[in-house]
Amino acid sequence: MDITSTIKNLHPLEIKVLLKYTQKDDLTSARLQKELDYKEGHANQAFSWLGGKGLVKEISRTPHTFFEITDLGKELAEKGTVEERAVAFVKSNGAATLPEIAKGIGVEQKDIGSAFGMLSKEGIFKMNEEKKAEYTGKELPLKITIVSTLFQKALKDPSGTLSQDDLSKDELEAISGLAKKRGATDAPFKTYSRETVVYNLCGESDAVAAELKKVGVTGNEIGEITTKMLESGSWKDGTFRGYNISIPPARNIPGRINPYVSFLESVKDKLCSLGFQEFDGPLVETEFWNGDALFMPQFHAARDIHDVYRIKNPTHAKSIEEPYLSNVAAVHENGGKSGSRGWNYSFDRDFTKRLLLRSQGTVLSAHQLHKAEIPGKYFGIARCFRYDKVDATHLSDFYQTEGIVLGKDVNLKTLLGFLEMFAKEIAGAEEVKYVPGYFPFTEPSIEVHIKHPKLGWFELGGSGIFRPEVTKAMGVDVPVLAWGIGIDRMALMALGLNDLRELFCEDIEKVRLRKAKF
Repeated sequence: MDITSTIKNLHPLEIKVLLKYTQKDDLTSARLQKELDYKEGHANQAFSWLGGKGLVKEISRTPHTFFEITDLGKELAEKGTVEERAVAFVKSNGAATLPEIAKGIGVEQKDIGSAFGMLSKEGIFKMNEEKKAEYTGKELPLKITIVSTLFQKALKDPSGTLSQDDLSKDELEAISGLAKKRGATDAPFKTYSRETVVYNLCGESDAVAAELKKVGVTGNEIGEITTKMLESGSWKDGTFRGYNISIPPARNIPGRINPYVSFLESVKDKLCSLGFQEFDGPLVETEFWNGDALFMPQFHAARDIHDVYRIKNPTHAKSIEEPYLSNVAAVHENGGKSGSRGWNYSFDRDFTKRLLLRSQGTVLSAHQLHKAEIPGKYFGIARCFRYDKVDATHLSDFYQTEGIVLGKDVNLKTLLGFLEMFAKEIAGAEEVKYVPGYFPFTEPSIEVHIKHPKLGWFELGGSGIFRPEVTKAMGVDVPVLAWGIGIDRMALMALGLNDLRELFCEDIEKVRLRKAKF
């Protein structure tokens, strides 16, 4: 190592570390923040730069998981969990329907549906002949008591945070069902992970530190002249940082269209060439279009499939367009004019106005139904947002290509033809299979699966024929084929990738190589 050259390329953040510590010291970001008054980003940057010069090495990495109580958690700590309040309500008022319990304890019907499911599984509630929840007299299970304890523990901490290392096995099991990584507002805790990384100085660090002391470099040299320094004249007594003017400039590379953007455009071109018209809509939607118009009951645990991100301000839309609000409400309550019996509950017209980020592209189809020509073919490419564990085939925000085909003569065979076209001609899959599925808004419902050369079989998307409860509420009286295909997953096959996260890679060199390949 050329020590003189190395010194010229050291940043003050690096210099202060080299002058203060030796190779015997265990260094962490927290230690640098405390002893050198660095910010976390400065500490990590110093380690990164020193590592690039071979002057520091990582010796250990320890992961830690933390759970931070949310505003919802604080509310539950004060009022009690939904399960506790539901049991208390039924104890005091006798057997009641789920909407009655929800209204009585001030929670949404969806939440009371989930609570009833858990309480009935534990034998605390049962549904009587009048379709009312009845208390059996059994005591609340230990896990609900533990939840209350966790809330109180979190509130005692100044930051409202619990460390996984401080929790018992039972507490960890309980909190795992209460926490979400992205800290959604409908979770009592948000969970996040941190790693404690320990470094040691190494290589020529001692020799570099000795040379720094010899030439009188302290890390406090002036790197920028400020207005205050000019006014006071303090710059005259300072020592200035040196700069290496021989460093070559960055490469001048012309811009290119992102390969995934090119793929999306090619999908649009393909569908338009087949006679489809494109539709679009806002990212922020109401519960009405995101679920209610699609015959998803407001209280049912099935809504958990679409674990949404809610809007904080404003929380609700001012109104829902008529006559569609009344039509959908009637379908939910008694079937309306759809020919079914509906869900037999009191439709909540305040809940239906709640704002959220759309969780499925089918929202666009719901919007389009009452405007569509018959016969007609429509599609949209929608950005959707849904809490999910991020891995090779799942992202928390993703694209779906959504489409509907309306006509008197369309049927299941027509739908399978479209699905095969998506799988083979757009995704480039060689092996395709169809699996029966369930969606509240289609019957029959079908999932299409394709085989990736490395990831194996995975679901490409869902499809089916819209139920009359969906179409007739929008004034449509012909069969409607519908599908929602994960276009991100199609891109995996089409672009020869093995991980969805590569579609949004921050490594520009990988993106350039991918562009060159395709």
